[in-house]
Amino acid sequence: MDSHIARPAFEIHLVSSIDSPEFTLLTHTLTRSHLIALDAEWKPLQTPDQHSSFPRVSLLQIACQFHSDHRNDSVAFLLDLLSVPLSSIWHLLRDVFVSPYVLKLGFRFKQDLVYLSTTFSSYGGGGVSGLDRIEPFMDIASIYYHLQHKQKGRKLHKQSKSLTAICSEVLGFSLSKELQCSDWSVRPLTEEQIAYAAMDAHCLLEIFNVFYSKVLKEGDVLRNVSAVPSTEMNTGLRVILEKQDMHEKILRTKVSEASNIIRATASGFPQSMANIRGICSASSSINCMPMDEDLQKVVKSYGERIILKESDKKPKTSKRKSKRSSTMKVGCIEKQIVSDEDWHGPPPWDLSLGGDGCPKFLCDVMVEGLAKHLRCVGVDAAVPFSKNPYSRELIDQAHKEKRVLLTRDAKLLRHGYLLRNQIYRVKNLLKNEQLLEVIETFDLKISEDQLMSRCTKCNGRFIQKSLTTEEAVQAAKGFQKIPNCLFDQNLEFWQCMDCHQLYWEGIQYRNAVQKFIDVCKLND
Repeated sequence: MDSHIARPAFEIHLVSSIDSPEFTLLTHTLTRSHLIALDAEWKPLQTPDQHSSFPRVSLLQIACQFHSDHRNDSVAFLLDLLSVPLSSIWHLLRDVFVSPYVLKLGFRFKQDLVYLSTTFSSYGGGGVSGLDRIEPFMDIASIYYHLQHKQKGRKLHKQSKSLTAICSEVLGFSLSKELQCSDWSVRPLTEEQIAYAAMDAHCLLEIFNVFYSKVLKEGDVLRNVSAVPSTEMNTGLRVILEKQDMHEKILRTKVSEASNIIRATASGFPQSMANIRGICSASSSINCMPMDEDLQKVVKSYGERIILKESDKKPKTSKRKSKRSSTMKVGCIEKQIVSDEDWHGPPPWDLSLGGDGCPKFLCDVMVEGLAKHLRCVGVDAAVPFSKNPYSRELIDQAHKEKRVLLTRDAKLLRHGYLLRNQIYRVKNLLKNEQLLEVIETFDLKISEDQLMSRCTKCNGRFIQKSLTTEEAVQAAKGFQKIPNCLFDQNLEFWQCMDCHQLYWEGIQYRNAVQKFIDVCKLND
């Protein structure tokens, strides 16, 4: 996959003004949505600014799912918090975040909520407090845990998977994270940033739908949660529901008020009548119709809440005994990191060091996409043996295989004394730019003949002799299926000597070759 992120098929609306049609559509969509997904983007702070010790959130993504024409539709809104006055949207977001009729989804969203809360309290103007609560809420990490726990019958650690890995496993596609660290404070946003931000929120809806279907199919909710007793259903509410000619707004307000009375009575949480009516006062902006029975049961079984304490909104301070000595130590480390970011060479494959002259790299998980790009241009690029390696494991592998370790993790540069001339911090974010950076830094010689000469799957070399169709079919038996449409095209096949993966010169191959000819400027 190249660095260009295609615009997703679902609708995306960038909301940069409360007077815009996009904002009107957002508020209208929230009146129809029982399920929304939340995400946030910000520019990381190098040093605390005068307003807050936390980053200012630049963009809030709200992906909404609603029922339309007997099917579920979805749309993603990108709320530009640098353009929209925060005081004008605070009430709307607060009401959505605590509405009992809207299930909120997120991925380890507590940190995002901390940054949102401090953004509103620091930049929202007088009288605007932070957003401190979300309920009902479901964490996608917990949803994945429930799916895998039931499927595999063993206990899994809830924090062990990234969103990219969960998307790949549950939805079958890879979620690109290349733009995660881009500068979200710069306007206008690029098309790639817009597509990335929207997909980050929308994929949460897709993962939930897989979970929701599985739970309903297995009847877990029906076994775990008993139906709401009929005694809790207010008689007046039935009468209101039966009067179809009543104005929609009045109906929603009455249903909302009656349902909140029931909720306040049945849940055991003390609420005053003023608080109950307060939730319903935003009925024109958020959905005040009760969820369907199945979704209510899912919420009751698996729903959570996020409530921030004052301590959450304060930066964590160091508890070391000697503040001065620790500050001096950190300062020394930072100077070392700055000085070691540039490549000093020579690399371990250099002939003067007894090497074979063939460049070899080890790409850690932060630049795993770069490894595939390097393989595509014929460069030996390995990845760590384990999925979550310790620094010591990376160092040992680089030493043993005489590779240069490529990373974006500044902390790894502290091990420069162990990996002398064997560690380099990649500065660019996008894979194409990273590839060019490595080619230039290490003076790599790339030719058209080298393109697609390594296995992108395992980094192995191809068998030198190309295979006939008959040989390829024999080699693929019990291992890989060759599409029937290829048999009449007189194509050449290659096979990896290590993992035995088969490749052929089809449209994808030719497109990939042309792409790297252009990226590496081989025709110039």
